[in-house]
Amino acid sequence: MVTNSNKANNHILNRWTIEDAVDTYGVGNWGADYFDISPEGEVVVFPMGKGAGPSISLMEVVSGIKARGMDLPVLLRFENILDAQIALLHKSFNSAIAACKYQGEYRGVYPVKVNQQQQIIEEIASFGSQFNHGLEAGSKAELIAAISLLSNLESCLVCNGYKDEEFIDLALYAQKMGYKIFLVIERYGELPLIIKRAKAMNIRPNIGVRLKLSVSGGGLWMESGGDRSVFGLNLSQVLQTVETLRGEGMLDCLKLLHYHLGSQIPNIRDIRAAVTEACRIYNGLVGEGAAMGYLDLGGGLAVDYDGSHTNFPSSRNYTLEEYCADIIETIMTCLQGTDVTHPTIITESGRATVAYSSILLFNVLDVSSFEHGLRIPEALPPDSHELLVSMFEILKDISPKNLQEHYHDAIYYRDELRQLFLHGHLRLWERGMSEGLFRKIMCEIAAKVKQLKYIPDEFEKIESALSDIYYCNFSVFQSLPDVWAIDQLFPVMPIHRLKEQPTRQSILADITCDCDGKIDKFTDLHDIKDTLLLHEFDPDQEYILGVFLVGAYQETLGDLHNLLGDTNVVGIRIDPDGHYKFVREIDGDSVGDVLSYVEYDTKSIIDRIRKQAERAVQEGRVQVDERRGITKAFEAGLRGYTYFEK
Repeated sequence: MVTNSNKANNHILNRWTIEDAVDTYGVGNWGADYFDISPEGEVVVFPMGKGAGPSISLMEVVSGIKARGMDLPVLLRFENILDAQIALLHKSFNSAIAACKYQGEYRGVYPVKVNQQQQIIEEIASFGSQFNHGLEAGSKAELIAAISLLSNLESCLVCNGYKDEEFIDLALYAQKMGYKIFLVIERYGELPLIIKRAKAMNIRPNIGVRLKLSVSGGGLWMESGGDRSVFGLNLSQVLQTVETLRGEGMLDCLKLLHYHLGSQIPNIRDIRAAVTEACRIYNGLVGEGAAMGYLDLGGGLAVDYDGSHTNFPSSRNYTLEEYCADIIETIMTCLQGTDVTHPTIITESGRATVAYSSILLFNVLDVSSFEHGLRIPEALPPDSHELLVSMFEILKDISPKNLQEHYHDAIYYRDELRQLFLHGHLRLWERGMSEGLFRKIMCEIAAKVKQLKYIPDEFEKIESALSDIYYCNFSVFQSLPDVWAIDQLFPVMPIHRLKEQPTRQSILADITCDCDGKIDKFTDLHDIKDTLLLHEFDPDQEYILGVFLVGAYQETLGDLHNLLGDTNVVGIRIDPDGHYKFVREIDGDSVGDVLSYVEYDTKSIIDRIRKQAERAVQEGRVQVDERRGITKAFEAGLRGYTYFEK
């Protein structure tokens, strides 16, 4: 039977367009020409950028993954996007250099810490070689990985982080092998050790100093810069470094000034201010007799996660072209009228390099709705409590004119009935009916609030308070740790069914046993949304969501909460003719893998389970032939994926 209400809904659904879907999920704002929605209602990826190559449907990729025997969740890495971001960074800087007639060069370096996965570093070193794109290492492990993969000796290799003697020796050996490597002093105490080891190895090291700027950036990582930064030298220590090197006859070894304002700097004014301060100090170091030649601006180039193009922490109020031009112009202005040669500019843009290249895909397992299980009868039993009757009458009388009155009355009756139940004066079915009535009243009020011209403050959050919970097959702590740790926002949306109008306001819960295992803040052009608009869930059809722009930091920061391990990973490269291939497939952690990470011996586990099964046989709880099945089940469990498998 088709009701008038259903007809109205169908009419609304018929008006829904792909353009509505693009606007609803903001793909055109945060997608940076890498993502769009096809006429078939599926998210498509343009790995080389729109207009520069073919596209591929994410649902097609998912089908290919499943055909090859992998399950969701899966992390997709698009090599072409990584390449495109590196090329775009160099093209933008080189265009600004040519336009401004800057006399120096640009050298990009990628900070290994942003995503240390071998596939990422290999691709950056390989594709970036044509641009002399280098690497930055902040530990011995990162340095060894960088040296092994960086074959272009014209590329810069910047060593940040705290350094012991072994770290310094590794860097100096790399310099002897021909690498253009810089040892950046993070604390003054490193300098004597660098001098000592360089003399012992008979080499003139390339030394840099990391400066604590007085300027600090905005955003979530603003404490990376400023006077109270835990990294780098203050100006007095920089001058002390100069005097020490002068006394050792090594002032010609001081070649690089480095600073790091912070990751994800949303405001271009902060970037300009930092470059200005650093340039003044760079000029002064040249005046002191230091060789210099390189100005390393660190990271900070932001990713526009919400697409708002503002100075909101999840956005940026500048384009890449503006970023490059402002840096070049600021340096030239600061050095104008001096004899100082324009330095080679280094930036350590990690987030902007890798963020777009990775997408997390997962399936929805179940949904909990505020209205779920609501069965409100036509009339209450005659012996119902009078407060329950009063609540029932509210439900029958709701209109746009009395919403506030009935809202407050419903809360009052609900709370009174709860107290009556706690004191033994209310039957269980009455308590259950009161909760159901309250949920139904709130849903009716939320529906009618939309008809109001002015929405009272108390109703502004009612839709989010009544939102569905979509239970999803992933772990926030493993795959999106910054969502949990620092409230980072990432674009989230369904990757299919986008020809249909989504009607459910929702939040996402992962499969961990933790109340923090959820996503309940979402990107929006104007603010942060408390809910995500999703489609009605059909348990007989797979519903897949994607979290985009997750290439920076998320993989290596993830933890083993609830012993949920790494997801499956698939690396993809698309050819100019539109064909794509899986260039790398990495199985996610098995149950046995994650148990071994926390010091369990899986062989001992099976041995103990086998003994427990034998004891159960001896005590008559299981049959002898069942013991074999029990052991096999646990052995298979250890080999299984840590996530939900179908």
